[in-house]
Amino acid sequence: MSDDPSLPTVLSATTLSNGFLGKLIEICFVTADHRRTMEGLVRLGIGPWRVYTFDSATVTGRTYRGADADYAIKVCFADVGDLAVEIMEPLYGPSIFQEFLDAHGEGIQHVAFDCEERPWEQRAAEFERRGFPLVQSGRFMDANAFAFFDTEAATGTTFETYSIPTGFVWPEPEEWYPAPPPAGQAPPVREQRH
Repeated sequence: MSDDPSLPTVLSATTLSNGFLGKLIEICFVTADHRRTMEGLVRLGIGPWRVYTFDSATVTGRTYRGADADYAIKVCFADVGDLAVEIMEPLYGPSIFQEFLDAHGEGIQHVAFDCEERPWEQRAAEFERRGFPLVQSGRFMDANAFAFFDTEAATGTTFETYSIPTGFVWPEPEEWYPAPPPAGQAPPVREQRH
């Protein structure tokens, strides 16, 4: 037990008094070649993959380090139980994903948490209050908000939160890899209230 009053209280074997992140919901690999990375993960039994492009046609409110930004990312999703596995390949424009590739090469770049499904504004404010400013954000289909915070220096990785509104319907992906699920079997619906 620590006598340091600046440290949170341990409430249980899995809980601290200052917890707010909630459930781990996603892990993301950043790559220079999304197809090669999907192929490798499929060989490990992870898939099928849904492939989208996040750009000016699909994402509103795109920001990078506090300013409006024009960026595009190839984004691929597969589900492993309750966890989303994501692949991101930066296509153009400024992004923390390209920064990661330049500094570290390919690998796990971020993890995402549901932040106990707190209202969207409270999530960003809580990260900021703890000293982790917003570094990249946007709204896929003008509905699914996502935000990344500057946690890498403190934790070794970037933390994200996103909010998929109740009733949000994902558009059909640009492609399924290696193939779509059998007819009548839709992918899991990930919903989070904002």
